[in-house]
Amino acid sequence: MLPKDYPDHHDADLVLKLYELRRESVMRESRSAVAKGYWPKTADEAVAVMKSDHPLNAAFRQVVTYWEMVYGMVKWGILHGDFTVESSSEGIFVYAKAEPYLTQIRENNASYFVNAEWVVKHSETARQALERYRARVKRVLESS
Repeated sequence: MLPKDYPDHHDADLVLKLYELRRESVMRESRSAVAKGYWPKTADEAVAVMKSDHPLNAAFRQVVTYWEMVYGMVKWGILHGDFTVESSSEGIFVYAKAEPYLTQIRENNASYFVNAEWVVKHSETARQALERYRARVKRVLESS
């Protein structure tokens, strides 16, 4: 059960502010870099991006911590989960790419994807998005 039963105008206001943050130029570049460049096929590839000298490191950290902040707001009842994921499921997409390697990722940073995982467990909308993204990740990785 999500902490918030129904979205209200406060949720709408926060989701709009989060959208504005996603449009910020550095954030937009980071989101694009992760969307295009983070397709790990192995645990080593999934963890390599966490090293400070990796070309995607800064972008990866920015994107993951942004979505962890958003999903933390859901976990603590500040935002309605289904409403938030309906507005953008991009964080669930990044989670789907990392999900097979969570153990190894968390050996390097225990806080990564904790809130995304919580949202997936507690939001039907997030679970549905994750299923779609798992299939998409599988198709992309099989074709590359």
